[in-house]
Amino acid sequence: MAVSLLFALLGIVFLCGKGAALIAGYNTASAEERLEIDEKKLCRFMGKLMFVLAACWLVAALSEVFHLKALLWLGIALFFVAVIGGVIYANTGHRFDKDW
Repeated sequence: MAVSLLFALLGIVFLCGKGAALIAGYNTASAEERLEIDEKKLCRFMGKLMFVLAACWLVAALSEVFHLKALLWLGIALFFVAVIGGVIYANTGHRFDKDW
């Protein structure tokens, strides 16, 4: 449950357009590369992704409430699918480039 709350808190921070320094690829980019990235779009996407990840961990946490191991494995599987899908989505298609 605490992990879900942490992801939800990060989601709120990112949706407010803050916390770009917490995004590893953006944080390690050079100043010239950062100028080409639309920080607000990137933060909004990461915020939405954090809420999806929070929901995945909430499903896993419900396995304790209902005593179903299947929910634990479903939550973990959904988490990995969301992470891999999010990384692929973020790194293809130049979605976060600034429109000059």
